[in-house]
Amino acid sequence: MSLFPVFRKKNSGEIARNRLKLLLVADKADCSPEIMQMIKDDMVRVVSRYMDIDSDRIEIQMKKLKQPDCERFIPVLYANIPIRDVPDKGIY
Repeated sequence: MSLFPVFRKKNSGEIARNRLKLLLVADKADCSPEIMQMIKDDMVRVVSRYMDIDSDRIEIQMKKLKQPDCERFIPVLYANIPIRDVPDKGIY
């Protein structure tokens, strides 16, 4: 067990698994894997400004949700972002 798991190098299986997850999510959402990766990268960058997060375990899902008042489906973005720590004081 590493003292600093953040700095450990990902193995190829872990990288392939993450890429496959992004492809599956992108396929369900009619959105390209590149766009999904850009969304994930932007979310990591923004949220990291305010709290310490585990960027390796972030899960992004895009689903189609049926509107209750009509037959339309709208895309919905879900993000599961594990938070390690929230600083007591502001960063700025």
